[in-house]
Amino acid sequence: MFHGEDSPPDPGDDDLVAMCHRGERQAFDVLVRRYMHRAYQIALDFTHDGEEAKDLSQEAFLRAFMQIKHFDRRSSFYTWFYRIVVNLCLDHHRRRGRFLRERLDGRNTEPAEEKEMAGAPSTPDQEAMAGEVRRRLGTALDGLPKNQRTAFLLRNHQGLSIPEIAKVMETTEGTVRVHLHRAVAALRQSLTEFA
Repeated sequence: MFHGEDSPPDPGDDDLVAMCHRGERQAFDVLVRRYMHRAYQIALDFTHDGEEAKDLSQEAFLRAFMQIKHFDRRSSFYTWFYRIVVNLCLDHHRRRGRFLRERLDGRNTEPAEEKEMAGAPSTPDQEAMAGEVRRRLGTALDGLPKNQRTAFLLRNHQGLSIPEIAKVMETTEGTVRVHLHRAVAALRQSLTEFA
């Protein structure tokens, strides 16, 4: 689609937030469209359940809509909103008494290494081993302390940078690195017999 000189560029998040502060509700609709898929993916990484992920991402947007006038813009909208999503997911985990369920048919929830394994032709033995690896990784990830698990999911499933994770988790970059290092060490330990 050709944009003529008269077409304004898409507003950035800061402009949209300012419009929301002025009561322009359609600006929030643009933010929803911009971040809907990412919010759903984060919730799906935490719950491994499509309906729960949909409900949590919708609740996150509802909370953001209710709180947007109080958003002081000290961080980016992106960071502020993802903090809402992650906190809702952690609250959901506490309420439900679980974090992750093993999901053998998950496509977008597999770590990159498993996607590579899934792309190659495999024998029944290889498929059984891959299933066992997924089961052990899921169990190990479920057993991680919440900060390590959160940092690992945001980094490896959502692709956030360490500075972005630090803002979402409201901690320092050094602390995020420690959480990631410990999470990876624990996950590697769970797979030592497959090495």
